[in-house]
Amino acid sequence: MAVDGGVRYIGVDERRARLGLRQQLAGVARVRSPKEVADALVALHGSDPATVYLAVGARLTDPARTVAETERALYEDRSLVRMHGMRHTVFAFPAELTAVVHASTGLTVAARERASLLKDMAKAGAPDAAWLKEVEESALAALARRGEATATELCEDEPRLREQFVYAAGKSYEGVHTVVSRLLRVLGVEGKVVRGRPLGSWMSSQFRWAVAPPHPELDVPGAQAELLRRWLAVCGPATEADLKWWTGWKVTDVRRALTAIRAVRVTVDEGPAYVVEGDAGPVVEPVEPWAALLPGLDPTAMGWQQRDWYLAPPLRPALFDRSGNVGPTVWWNGRVVGGWGQLPDGEIVWRLLDTEGVGREAEAAIAVEAARLREWVGATRVRPRFRTPLEKELAEPAG
Repeated sequence: MAVDGGVRYIGVDERRARLGLRQQLAGVARVRSPKEVADALVALHGSDPATVYLAVGARLTDPARTVAETERALYEDRSLVRMHGMRHTVFAFPAELTAVVHASTGLTVAARERASLLKDMAKAGAPDAAWLKEVEESALAALARRGEATATELCEDEPRLREQFVYAAGKSYEGVHTVVSRLLRVLGVEGKVVRGRPLGSWMSSQFRWAVAPPHPELDVPGAQAELLRRWLAVCGPATEADLKWWTGWKVTDVRRALTAIRAVRVTVDEGPAYVVEGDAGPVVEPVEPWAALLPGLDPTAMGWQQRDWYLAPPLRPALFDRSGNVGPTVWWNGRVVGGWGQLPDGEIVWRLLDTEGVGREAEAAIAVEAARLREWVGATRVRPRFRTPLEKELAEPAG
């Protein structure tokens, strides 16, 4: 169907079919390795460490070795790198994309973070930029010698990292910051350090740090064009608002990148949208009915700013926290139909919130996915970092 002078309209059903195939959720689209998942999705949310593993496991043909294979990709062969990216959020990226992410999104954030740190230190009467630079070089040298280290270990090698300063003195949110915590954050967004192995299990949020692998310095417009091209190939059609939100760029950067990749304009229910060149035709692959249990902050659930086509507004209060973080979701054929949680004994429990078109076939398929998740997670108790109303209710039943 074409509207608006020949501009092709892509409806909700086709968008959901694209989602199932390109987000590797339909049965025929599942893959064999964590690297393949990350390559297809561009980025895996890493703010909650468990999300990376759960997002990978939901998309593997055989999830039994999800933890072992994902740990190997992250910490042994380094085919995946956990680092700051879009919207100043931590993601796990394919290693070959680190230079693109750094140039397209990291440089601007890095400059802002370093300036903020120096400003806060100056206000508190802490040592100046020259002192910080000296401490930074010493810390990086120590990290290189160790290979990986915690913040505490780095402070043993460079005691000046323990220096503290008052942040926002006199404000209601006044606090005391330690140089090491703020500096490692800055070095992370500058692409000088990356997160290494966690101190505990794969769900731990306490990480070691490592010197970032070297990567080429790319020009910003070229990197932005490449990042947008890769993401739009997976998530198109997407509106300009979606693109601006996902990247965290200015609208002028988004438009320049769209022009650079010769993106094709289409239309969706929300209005004008874009796909990559050559992708405006209809989806021709058959998409069998599919179900999925996705974790909080899954890249599919968080992939677009405008979500009505796959997540009905009445479901949001139960599935999102107050900051806009999505919790664990249950999917049927390209749309969110409920949420899930895990009981103290490890059992995966779920609840439907949208029953339209969800019959026995859907419930049976969802039950299979819940059993599949329970099997590979094993005795591990998964607790989302950002808890949502339905997840809490399911995981902590009254009585």
